Amino acid sequence: MVDFTLTKEQLKLQLGAREFAQEYMIPYAHYYDKTGEFPLPIIRKCWEVGLMNLSIPKEYGGLGLGVLEQCIVVEEMAAGCAGMTTSIYVNTLGAEPILVAGNKEQKDKYLKPLTEDLKFISFACSEPGMGSDVAGIQTRVEKEGSHYVINGSKFWITNAPHADYFTVFASLDPRQRHRALCAFIVDADTPGVKTGRPVEKMGHKASTTSSVIFRDAKVPEENLLGSEGTGFPIAMKTFSMTRPAIAAFSTGLARAAMEYAREYVNKREAFTQKLREFEVIQFKLAEMYMKIEASRVLYLKAALATDTEEDSTVPASVAKAFATDAAMEIASEAVQIHGGYGYIDQYPLEKLFRDAKLYQIYEGTSEIQRLILGRHVLKDYEPAMKELPKWVNMKPPDF
Repeated sequence: MVDFTLTKEQLKLQLGAREFAQEYMIPYAHYYDKTGEFPLPIIRKCWEVGLMNLSIPKEYGGLGLGVLEQCIVVEEMAAGCAGMTTSIYVNTLGAEPILVAGNKEQKDKYLKPLTEDLKFISFACSEPGMGSDVAGIQTRVEKEGSHYVINGSKFWITNAPHADYFTVFASLDPRQRHRALCAFIVDADTPGVKTGRPVEKMGHKASTTSSVIFRDAKVPEENLLGSEGTGFPIAMKTFSMTRPAIAAFSTGLARAAMEYAREYVNKREAFTQKLREFEVIQFKLAEMYMKIEASRVLYLKAALATDTEEDSTVPASVAKAFATDAAMEIASEAVQIHGGYGYIDQYPLEKLFRDAKLYQIYEGTSEIQRLILGRHVLKDYEPAMKELPKWVNMKPPDF
């Protein structure tokens, strides 16, 4: 039996995140979007109230919450500000490879500090020449005695200038693609590690993004996650754990866009009528609501699968592909409803529109999700009809 009712604990968590977003995020979203400053005071407050690092197990000082609970929080916070939420949630992405493949010593050393003070861990996978093609990583790593030496560059790394450490993916031999990938924990103050200046982006301006350069950066062998050559499955497992949250991000942003549109049509008049009285406007709001409801169900299903099943790749890809596309469509329609006001920065719609686009790109583009799902349909999907019946039959039934 399927039950989408949240527990009392989940409802309390949802309410806490909603109140945080409305009190601390929405009032300052415009300021941080315009200035591009890193919203450290907001993030520190988020850490203080316990809405950060939600996946870290209790034995390391965290709440040990599942992906489902994380998604509930993310939807509420993304409705407040997508950029701030990205910089808050990236700690979960950065820590996930340690949760997936780290040993006890690594978890003690790198997870506990995240719960004892405000620290940042960034996920360093994407490169200037590759994004979704993880197997195509060109950053090199070589073993030298008791250390690994990393050389290469990473790009689009969230929170990089503020990171205390990184989870880094590098290759022993790029020609071998996924078979040669390794994953490491790298302290940000390691000699040879340098971050670039923050890049200017179309949206998510409250989230700092920059490059990370490795030049003969020596990493102790005890910082290798898993074993040599296991970096690719670690990355894929990480994405399957975090992609439901990107769908939740999208759902929160889309919900905010719909609510702003709803408020606007209740106040605005045209041709002596309130906009809400026009059928075309009602249809637009109906389409928004349907897509938001569908997005939420899909991310809840994906999150539940992630928490309970060995492989949640397919439901996670379904949720991310659908919800991110829906958010882009809903943000666009909300701008349209606002008309000229939707196009100026005195209203939040143009920011939501800019922010929505990134969801279709990061943590695996919408095209990559469709590639995953297309391959699933052709290779692993089990048809309900084992043998397709003959369609044309000119004889009447004889029962």
